[in-house]
Amino acid sequence: MTDLATALAESADAVNGALDRLLPVASGPERRLAEAMRHGVLGGGKRIRPFLVIQSAALCGAVREQGLRVAAAVECLHCYSLIHDDLPAMDDAALRRGRPTVHRQYGEAMAILAGDALQALAFEILANRATHQDARVRLALVAQLAHAAGVGGMVTGQVLDIAAPERSASLADVIRLQRLKTGALIEFACLAGVILTDAPATSRHALAAYAQDVGLAFQIADDLLDVEGSEAETGKSVGQDAAQQKATFISLMGPAKARAEAEALARRAAGHLDLFGDRAALLKAVAGYIVSRQA
Repeated sequence: MTDLATALAESADAVNGALDRLLPVASGPERRLAEAMRHGVLGGGKRIRPFLVIQSAALCGAVREQGLRVAAAVECLHCYSLIHDDLPAMDDAALRRGRPTVHRQYGEAMAILAGDALQALAFEILANRATHQDARVRLALVAQLAHAAGVGGMVTGQVLDIAAPERSASLADVIRLQRLKTGALIEFACLAGVILTDAPATSRHALAAYAQDVGLAFQIADDLLDVEGSEAETGKSVGQDAAQQKATFISLMGPAKARAEAEALARRAAGHLDLFGDRAALLKAVAGYIVSRQA
């Protein structure tokens, strides 16, 4: 079996190639928009969400090119959210993936437009017949991603994140916030293979349970990096949660307890995939990697 580091690198290369082909290259007045979109997407990144898409697609027997296109759509949507999260009205971040954030490089207005365009591009990719020949499958992908991105997921999670410093948040509040802001898109990524292939309910339930635990473990690891990491290691601004007095797993649990909880979530996530046997080995391995990563 391919080791995880090799699999992650191969997946990232494939996704980067797909994104390079799908992102616009323009001249004239719209050239700056195309450059801002590419700056926000092609400047590195772990590509964890696309990896989850590709692995879930392979696990369920989907055609590789279909999984790759869905993975590219997920990354476009994820990068849109990062561009908007970094804006002065949100986190006002200066650094992302070791480079200036899009609004620092291209201006606030162009960053907003680049994010808008990437969100639209994600759905354009899913709606294209090249993603799946069955229109019902394409519709299901569009509907599920829209739910994960909108009021049913990321947007409401961001609203709760903004509100968190203004009130006394409990651990249950933070868990709900992160299941929406971070977990919803991760769940879509893990269920992409099920949607592409109409896999059985047992597969859906196992992958959904895996996604919920992996999503929380991922966010706890991010919270830890914001406290314990450096800009050189993470490639982004750190210490922002404390500066903005945000309620996080770290502020409520402390670093040691939060790390132990993330490790327990990763083990539980891997256990949900036992029914797949060795075919789920890479998905199990990435659950542990998510907790131990340094960036």
